[in-house]
Amino acid sequence: MRLLIVEDEKRLALSLAKGLTAEGYAVDVVHDGLEGLHMAGEGSYDLVILDIMLPGMNGYRVCGALRAAGHDVPILMLTAKDGEYDEAEGLDTGADDYLTKPFSYVVLVARVKALLRRRGPSGGASPVYETGHLKVDTAARRVFLADDEITLTTKEFSVLEQLVVRAGEVVSKADILEHVWDFAYEGDPNIVEVYISTLRRKLGPELIRTVRGAGYRLEARA
Repeated sequence: MRLLIVEDEKRLALSLAKGLTAEGYAVDVVHDGLEGLHMAGEGSYDLVILDIMLPGMNGYRVCGALRAAGHDVPILMLTAKDGEYDEAEGLDTGADDYLTKPFSYVVLVARVKALLRRRGPSGGASPVYETGHLKVDTAARRVFLADDEITLTTKEFSVLEQLVVRAGEVVSKADILEHVWDFAYEGDPNIVEVYISTLRRKLGPELIRTVRGAGYRLEARA
């Protein structure tokens, strides 16, 4: 899943990005409210972590503008302020949750995961995807092939997740790069092929098909 952090405290923003990347998310970071509004409005993010006190445009206005434009991306607001009025104002503009600085990183990760689960189609928990003998539990981040649990690295799981949520559809290499790495990735785009090859070794060569010139398709089987 892809997250956007809009935070002008650069050390905090980069620390959060590093930690969330280690959790398996693709993370983009901007330090200005106007740029954050543009990125959140144009990008396909699963969640936005939004500071309130920002240059250019404050978090309240960014959140309000996104909601007014019809964007329903979950928003977790961060602020150094403390008080019921600030929390109420943040939630009234359309934020989904609110966290006051200083906060525990563990608490932030828990809030992020809770918001992402809440957004799942089941309404209360992240879905478990099953196709044939393959079962992927996106909440527990566990993968089963028949009765055997398959151990995947964080990146392997993230690549598989992009395919399994769109089982039967073609997912382009660019889509996988954008959601598993981030928009600023400047490495070899063939890294996707490396991970696809690893997944085939672990899950079986017939599960993931290459659609020449288009991308990859996870075979949807009854």
